[in-house]
Amino acid sequence: MQLIQNLEWRYATKKFDPEKKVSKSDLENIKKAISLAASSYGLQAYKVLIIEDPEIRKKLQPESWGQSQIVDASQLIVFCNYTNVDNQVIDDYLKLKADIQNLNLEDLKGYGDFMKSKITELPDEIMKAWTAKQTYIGLGNLLAACAELKIDACPMEGFSPEGYDSILNLSEKGLSAAVIATIGYRSEEDMTQHSKKVRKPIQELFETI
Repeated sequence: MQLIQNLEWRYATKKFDPEKKVSKSDLENIKKAISLAASSYGLQAYKVLIIEDPEIRKKLQPESWGQSQIVDASQLIVFCNYTNVDNQVIDDYLKLKADIQNLNLEDLKGYGDFMKSKITELPDEIMKAWTAKQTYIGLGNLLAACAELKIDACPMEGFSPEGYDSILNLSEKGLSAAVIATIGYRSEEDMTQHSKKVRKPIQELFETI
């Protein structure tokens, strides 16, 4: 299974080669893979920022525990979850669904009402936690796509969401930084690439009931 070989190849890259850049065609494939990620109700209640501007990345580095990947990688990917999913978000999704699948929008009203009854009544903190979880599914697709393309990546939770929100003006857009990733190509100096992957034995990780 090629996927297994690709996943065995990948690791959380600690040091990138700043001279090597991801091609536009590869970046488009990564974006497509993220867009095809599963999401609750199909809503995709998040936005993905691709940060290439070196000045912005310099500002974000101190908010990222000073990690070098932020400025050295080809791209910095910021997954931003919606802080609120209101009726308009759901209505926009239903219209898109009707257009793409050639459906009568009125026939989706019952489904829309069901979603609204389950989502819009959620307390703020629970809603934010729910939408933040969705971004991790997209992150998983990014990591798998990068592994297939032999592009290095590093998923990162070591950053200040509040700092990112402020620098990128996310709060005023109804967004919040949930998780980030850097992509590019490993430096020959990154010793982590030579370390054996540490994983629990299959028989310990899984249990059939």
